[in-house]
Amino acid sequence: MKRSSSGRRARRASTGRSRLSLRDLLSESVAGILQRPARSVLTALGTVLGVGAFIAVLGLTGTAASQIDTRFSKLTATEVNVEDTGGQDSARVPLAFPEDAEKRVSRLNGVEAAGVYWRVRLGPNDPVRGAPIGMANGADSQTQVIAASSGVLDAAHSRFAEGLPYSEFHDRYRQQVAVLGQATAARLGITTLRTMPAIFIGDTPFTVIGIVKDVDRKPDILMSVVIPRSTAEAIWGPPSDTRAQMLISTHLGAASQVSKQVAVALRPEHPEYFNAVPPPDPKSLRTAVGNDLGQLFLVLAGVSLVIGAVGIANTTLVAVMERTAEIGLRRALGARGIHILLQFLAESAALGLVGGLAGTSIGSVAVVSVSVAKQWTPILSPVTLMSAPVLGLLTGILAGLYPAWRASRIPPVEALRR
Repeated sequence: MKRSSSGRRARRASTGRSRLSLRDLLSESVAGILQRPARSVLTALGTVLGVGAFIAVLGLTGTAASQIDTRFSKLTATEVNVEDTGGQDSARVPLAFPEDAEKRVSRLNGVEAAGVYWRVRLGPNDPVRGAPIGMANGADSQTQVIAASSGVLDAAHSRFAEGLPYSEFHDRYRQQVAVLGQATAARLGITTLRTMPAIFIGDTPFTVIGIVKDVDRKPDILMSVVIPRSTAEAIWGPPSDTRAQMLISTHLGAASQVSKQVAVALRPEHPEYFNAVPPPDPKSLRTAVGNDLGQLFLVLAGVSLVIGAVGIANTTLVAVMERTAEIGLRRALGARGIHILLQFLAESAALGLVGGLAGTSIGSVAVVSVSVAKQWTPILSPVTLMSAPVLGLLTGILAGLYPAWRASRIPPVEALRR
């Protein structure tokens, strides 16, 4: 007995336990992947899409948030709206804005342009027409008429397809001129200003001197007929059913201060007649929009990663079934269960890592391409770029755990029988 046990120990010492070096593990994993390259590419595709979506989501969300901040700084953060409250009900004035309201406001530091406007209330017998009564063009009862001082068109950053905006001269002398939005002009049958066209509001003619094709503020101009404030007040009187308002365009950073000063500048004796609305905080809105976009697209990226993980798990499981004989041969030659587990786990991890690297590249290219097309500045965090391949690696490891464990549990005798 002593000789027998000592002989077994001697044989065990001479042969040693089976070992699997890191070099052998990597070479076996690469060989397993390259054995069926088409299947490996399709298996990694899910991870590529998931990681690519992850990079694109974070990159485009950051880029879009930056653009939101920029646009709000240039437009919303430079806009002040002043509402005419008219005072208390007992002493309510129909129009609190003085005739020289624009000049008073323009003296404030930081003001670019300002103008008073209101919607003109037309009677049932005062439709807007593109021709006199009895001619081809019928009445348009859907078109609204806006009474506005010349500064409104400047404050709205109006861009003209044809013609020009009216000026302070037209305001001062109550000229019967009109500026049309492009859609309104087409609806009234006015396609060019070369023929010096006119429109009729009721029986009153107005010469069309400009057609607006786009604005940065107050988009209802594009669907309206805009006439001088003084002309509208002379024909239809001050606003009745709606209160007048003032649109102010300021330099960047001046809107908040202008909103505090404008009521006193308009009427020092009655600043309570006005309510100045300062621009909203762009930072809070940018954060809200960025969070909404991030949550939405991260869910899509997570779904893609789950699909990629399922694909890797399914392919690895099929590979285990197809390579049962190989597993049995390795076990018969001395490979342990842990070696089989590590081999298949390394293959799935490699697929996940390759998919993560490819997805990172594709996502980065997508962010840069969209930014170039939109003339944005792309924003990609180095932390995101470094973590994306790791995310693909973890996806591959998690997806390959069960198939690798199942492969390690196959008995050698049963495997060789197959």
